[in-house]
Amino acid sequence: MSEHALRLVELRKSFGPTEIIRGVDLDIHKGERHVIIGPNGAGKSTLFNLISGRFPVSSGRVELHGQRIDGLPPHQINRMGLSRSFQVTNLFHRMSVFENIRCALLWSMGYKYAFWKLVGRQRRLNEEAERILEQVHLQARRDVPAAMLSYAEQRALEIGATIAGGADVILLDEPTAGMSLTETEQAVQLIREVTAGRTLVMVEHDMGVVFGLADRVSVLVYGELIATGTPEEIRANTAVQEAYLGTEVA
Repeated sequence: MSEHALRLVELRKSFGPTEIIRGVDLDIHKGERHVIIGPNGAGKSTLFNLISGRFPVSSGRVELHGQRIDGLPPHQINRMGLSRSFQVTNLFHRMSVFENIRCALLWSMGYKYAFWKLVGRQRRLNEEAERILEQVHLQARRDVPAAMLSYAEQRALEIGATIAGGADVILLDEPTAGMSLTETEQAVQLIREVTAGRTLVMVEHDMGVVFGLADRVSVLVYGELIATGTPEEIRANTAVQEAYLGTEVA
């Protein structure tokens, strides 16, 4: 098996004549927390969509644990061990917090499309849902409809749903966007806890979050990676300062 959890090789994506992702090469190590930064319009969400199978690649390849996954549908990639969240929360808003987590568990726990089974009677399934609720600190909100949660709680629920399938590679797209300082600190602690032992790839704009959480950082500008390194290396990189970080590195 590959020593890399995720590998991008000469990855390109064009929409008509416009090339959005321009030959990205990136190796993400097993168990690391890797954050991708870059200005708005750099192609970060497009890159996530290529990795997770929502967009077809124009050329190049994506490998998950040494197996090529570009060209596969998102659900198959998910079942191979990669799960992602989105910039906008993607929940069943009329269902309770508990029901959202339980739905996210169904396939990975072998229930699939067995409409004759009443999930409320599946002890192992329900116990696992309760465990994840505890992990994301939402036990007290268990029976509340997802639509009634605060924004930060909805993001926590989405993170819970993202990890529920047992994926060992987690993609989080701007998980702290729109949060207050206190909510951001709580979200970062939650991310540390739930991704322990997993590989995390995250898009983030908050430099405090980036430099406090990442093992390595990659900088994407106009669809090209201009630098990859430790937070200290990225902070000191002159090209990154000019292209993106500006005075923030001071």
